Amino acid sequence: MSTFFLLLILLLGFLITFQIAKASEYVGVLKGEKKNFEQHNRINGFLMIVFLVLGLIGVYWCNELFKGRILGESASKHGEEIDRMLYITIAITGVVFVATQILLFWFAYKYQYSEKRQAHYFPHDNRLEVIWTVVPAIALTVLVGFGLFYWFRITGDAPQDALQVEITGKQFGWIFRYPGKDGVFGKKYYQNISDKDNNQLGLIWDDAASHDDIVVGNEMYCVVNKPIKLIINSRDVIHDVGLVYFRQKMDAVPGTPTTMWFTPKFTTEDMKKKLGNPDFEYEISCDQMCGRGHYTMRGIVKVVKEDEYKLWLAKQKPNYASVMQDKAPAAPAGAAPADSTKTTAAIIK
Repeated sequence: MSTFFLLLILLLGFLITFQIAKASEYVGVLKGEKKNFEQHNRINGFLMIVFLVLGLIGVYWCNELFKGRILGESASKHGEEIDRMLYITIAITGVVFVATQILLFWFAYKYQYSEKRQAHYFPHDNRLEVIWTVVPAIALTVLVGFGLFYWFRITGDAPQDALQVEITGKQFGWIFRYPGKDGVFGKKYYQNISDKDNNQLGLIWDDAASHDDIVVGNEMYCVVNKPIKLIINSRDVIHDVGLVYFRQKMDAVPGTPTTMWFTPKFTTEDMKKKLGNPDFEYEISCDQMCGRGHYTMRGIVKVVKEDEYKLWLAKQKPNYASVMQDKAPAAPAGAAPADSTKTTAAIIK
């Protein structure tokens, strides 16, 4: 019903505008074409100035209203550099935008039609051609240089002590893998992927390095002020890891791992206090349309202190242990429970 009324309002608005235009046309015929043209010219010139003033005021007002309120301060050290690059870009393009808009609307007013003024045709000038080709080229080269510099910083080699986490996108969720005490990710093979057998990543159980890998879903834990390197994969179609508060973004491509790294500056609890939002969570969004359930593909990043991270990690069970436990035959009724130490040793072997 609301859609019907909206369409009806738009239709009535169109009809009213059409009738006003027709009435204006009839008035112009009665007044005379020349006089009508001059009157319209003066009105349009005046409206150009009004639009210029109101537009600049609107841009300034929107900037003051929303500045720092949508995302706030960057939550990563790399994000500070990304923000700086954007500020430089906005400053350069903003000066050009304001200058050209002022000239555009002022010239439309100042040089409106007049019988006392003759148009001056200026078809070509080599000096001007060079200026407005070379200056933008230099400015754009500088901006591209900034972009490449920060891009290589984000995708380059992470520090040696960086926490490594593998993140895999699937329709429609995220899977996170942490290496065990050996610090090495086990091998995997896509044909081994089986949600039914609790092997979401296709880990190869014959590879001993995979036995202590920890696989979790939905939530990724990392440590404040410690670099984290993300090794990004996809299990099906192209996804995109979007970390808006950290100013990071990277495609997840099937069969082609990508990487990026950053250093979180604030814990989740710190951000709750900074933003005044007790329900705040760092989010992982999929920034690439990946199917009908794309909008539900949301993950959580928990940024915690070192001791909290170690406590969380100690509570996690390796994927291999979970699979082997599921495959173990059930104990006969009335049988004495097996010694847990021996069971754990058997699983590790």
